Amino acid sequence: MRIALAGNPNSGKTTLFNAITGKIEHVGNWPGVTVAKKEGDVKKELNKSGKKIRVVDLPGAYSLAAFTCEENITRDFVKKEAPDVIINIVDATKLSRSLLFTTQLLELGIPVVVALNKSDLLDNKEITIDTQKLAERLGCPVVETASIEGKGLAELIAAAAASVGKNQPAPFRPAVSPAAETAAPAAAVDRERFAFVAALVKEVEVRTVDSAKQTRHDAIDRIVAHKIWGIPIFAAVIYFVFSLSQTYLGPFFADILVGWIDSLYTWADGLIGAGVSPLLRALLLDGIIGGVGAVIGFLPLIMVLFFLLALLEDCGYMARVAVVMDRHMKKVGLSGRSIIPMVIGTGCAIPGIMATRTIRDERQRRTTAMLTPFMPCGAKLPVIALFAGIFFEDAAWVGTSMYFVAITIIVFGARIIQKITKATPSKSYFIMELPEYRVPSLKRAAVSMLARGKAFVVNAGTVILLCNVTVQLMQTFTWNFQVVETGMEDTSILASLASPLAFLLIPLGFGVWQLAAAAVVGFIAKENVVGTLAVVYSISNFIDTEELVLVSGAQDVAAVMGLTSASALAYLMFNLFTPPCFAAIGAMRAEMESSKWLMAGIGFQFGMGYTLAYFVYQIGTLLTTGSFGTGVIPGLVAVALMAGIIFYLIQKQEEK
Repeated sequence: MRIALAGNPNSGKTTLFNAITGKIEHVGNWPGVTVAKKEGDVKKELNKSGKKIRVVDLPGAYSLAAFTCEENITRDFVKKEAPDVIINIVDATKLSRSLLFTTQLLELGIPVVVALNKSDLLDNKEITIDTQKLAERLGCPVVETASIEGKGLAELIAAAAASVGKNQPAPFRPAVSPAAETAAPAAAVDRERFAFVAALVKEVEVRTVDSAKQTRHDAIDRIVAHKIWGIPIFAAVIYFVFSLSQTYLGPFFADILVGWIDSLYTWADGLIGAGVSPLLRALLLDGIIGGVGAVIGFLPLIMVLFFLLALLEDCGYMARVAVVMDRHMKKVGLSGRSIIPMVIGTGCAIPGIMATRTIRDERQRRTTAMLTPFMPCGAKLPVIALFAGIFFEDAAWVGTSMYFVAITIIVFGARIIQKITKATPSKSYFIMELPEYRVPSLKRAAVSMLARGKAFVVNAGTVILLCNVTVQLMQTFTWNFQVVETGMEDTSILASLASPLAFLLIPLGFGVWQLAAAAVVGFIAKENVVGTLAVVYSISNFIDTEELVLVSGAQDVAAVMGLTSASALAYLMFNLFTPPCFAAIGAMRAEMESSKWLMAGIGFQFGMGYTLAYFVYQIGTLLTTGSFGTGVIPGLVAVALMAGIIFYLIQKQEEK
């Protein structure tokens, strides 16, 4: 038996899916988060039918007319794959808006059960709904649910199982005859449908709320979603989040984990003993325990950040951020929907890029897919934390500024692409239903944090482990497979492969093979930058979370790495704003549907990261020492050359 969950965005559909299946899916407060169907089995304690019940969570949709990509997915699924039952999630507090979609679902000939969700909020809003009369008028079961509290879920599944195979005549029929229905203007039918829903709501719902009165939510929105004050408020919120996660609360929890890692390192060192091959010792201690431990050591800081971001999202604030930034995106030729992938990209660039498929305009979709990876994702946080701790004394402004640098790059890059492609301005309508403010759920935030943390640990235990072992082997051997002698590290395989790239990075202030190797390995997964630096500099014996570094003192590590504050900031920006990991590049290729746009996008990202790092290093060195850094002229030539190539490729693609 297969059940399809269908409903408007923000109706609580994905939360309901999580509650009845036990799955952990991302719950967002904006359309476009669920860009593909998700499936799961109903939990045994809710399934009394004795049959296996498969539930499919469909993207949020307002209509089966398929004006958006999400509605396309929903329409195609319910029409072509014919589920046994459709559970239509209806927001009980917004009945008139939700029932329009319900009447369309009831016309498909598939049994429908209405889940009157958020019914726990009706008393607070002074709303009364006659559920029995609503069920009679719709001709289908109506079950009151509160997915957050888990109320009514067993009754809902039982009603769905009992509805299989039953005939439910559609309650709404247009006034035109069936023979002339195809010729009837769609607008006229829609007006009839709206009139039917309005009459039905008037019959079953009683509201005692003065709609003209400004609510507390309206008063808050006048401040946090203000066209001027909204951005500095967002800056203050993000700064607070980073201060709490990277300077105060995060390191407190990290101390415990770091103690375990240090004990494991010491125990393994004693277990191996002195008679073991130096290669095996380096591989196990520095490559595996040290390299992976260097990344895992930052896990508490990252999880605290994930937890705080989940709270912001759950309370409804992140949707307001999208509204604040919408007007600015339109000025640079992007759709208001471009905000959504970029907000999602702060968690992971891959789903952020995939969310661009909700943008109908091809150029805007490709441009957004190209620019979304500039947003610092969860994989880049260990790199930010490492460099903030070593070179900037745990300053919260480092992490905060990276987000606003990313926003600036996105706006600047979108403007460049708009001018080069000579795109004509087009009207784009961005409709977002703002969720009501609510007290965020600590449980949901914890579940979201654990899910993201699990993905981070799995990545550290697989990809990062493999990369660190490979890096350790390449650093240990020469091309003749001889062990590298002490003081001759530049003869290793790793050094010989990274040295040519290091030469190109001299104008950026970090032209040494160790830093070049870490940057290259970072394209596999950005977390690898931290682990690789720990391996190549042999500073992975333990982590001091007070300094967010891998040995006892930040100054010691800074001396080993040989970076100034200007070159360290340049290196951080180079890793954050050059092309993302290979998995994200694969997502870019799928959404752009053009190899030329993909190559142009990668070139643009590399050119942007290189250019930004160049100017940060050279200007920073000029301000701190009174003169430019090494390689200022060759670097300027390289920046000009890359910019010209990127512009040419994009223009050539648009001319076809």
